[in-house]
Amino acid sequence: MSAPVLHVRGTILVGPEEVLDELWVIDGRVSLTPPAGGEVETVEGYAVPGLVDAHCHVGLESHGAVEPERAEEHALADRDAGALLLRDAGSPLDTRWVQERDDLPRLIRAGRHIARTKRYLRNFAWEIEPEDLVEYVRQEARNGDGWVKLVGDWIDRETGDLGICWPVDILTDAIAAAHEEGARVTAHCFGEQSLVDFAAAGTDCIEHATGLTDDTIDTFARQQIAIVPTLVNIDNFPKFAEAGRGKFPTYADHMMDLYERRYETVAKAREAGVPVYVGTDAGGQLPHGLVAREVEALTRTGMSNLEAIGAATWGAREWLGRPGIAEGESADIVVYRDDPRQDIRTMATPHRVILRGVGHEHSGARG
Repeated sequence: MSAPVLHVRGTILVGPEEVLDELWVIDGRVSLTPPAGGEVETVEGYAVPGLVDAHCHVGLESHGAVEPERAEEHALADRDAGALLLRDAGSPLDTRWVQERDDLPRLIRAGRHIARTKRYLRNFAWEIEPEDLVEYVRQEARNGDGWVKLVGDWIDRETGDLGICWPVDILTDAIAAAHEEGARVTAHCFGEQSLVDFAAAGTDCIEHATGLTDDTIDTFARQQIAIVPTLVNIDNFPKFAEAGRGKFPTYADHMMDLYERRYETVAKAREAGVPVYVGTDAGGQLPHGLVAREVEALTRTGMSNLEAIGAATWGAREWLGRPGIAEGESADIVVYRDDPRQDIRTMATPHRVILRGVGHEHSGARG
């Protein structure tokens, strides 16, 4: 039995300049022409392509991997918030099963994090030494869906500050290996030097990117290295700094400096032409379902509401190679009662979430 036809009517934001008055959802797909007959349910409001959370961790919490039932709650919380396409930026849990569920968001997996031995959160990553990096990058490129996630820097207990994890020559070989395998590379980077090295090594993307300076911003813009700032997670930097201040005061001061200039850093990157996309870092320390908060946070960097919406919808989808609202494509659409271009806060309360053509009522973020 085919799903009922949905008629979405109002203001449909297909892209930054393209706006439709209406569309239909027929057999789960977008149609720009009405059906010949049959029962039709009308949904009115302001519609956008399904939101993208380009940095989250389905199946991961602060202690490590969780049970599949908990991972399902993560995915449902994202769906209910309107995040219908997730780029999972590393998880120790095999979440391929999420991709088989029609009621869960589309998932682009990056395999498991690759980190330096004892230089990352316990139970999250493969912890290896540099001589094994190329091998592990190839492994995770084959295990994931076109992305590999590295940990680029972390606190170095010998220096008492953020320190790089990989020699740049080995990093260059590893990124080249990922590209040979058909995968792109992204990396967790807080500090300044790791960004210099990853850019030199040919990375495709950087997560957080709090250590960007004028020089690296120019390099990122020239090479079109994308950043996913995860501003809702950077809000935790004061807590991280305080936890380390007793033993590592230099690290604590460094983290506070990165925190205090976070909006200015992203603003300069955006103005220089660095691609910026929405990601929450949900799943490590944060709950899922925060995508609207991250969109709002980007407006504090000088982005217009429309630019911030684009960083979570049509822009992010194009970057990840996934369709938005177009004839014949799967109907993954979020409808709001009010215009998010006028008040970005309306994105926190979707009126109707349509995933693969099936409507879901917003029930608030869970987990």
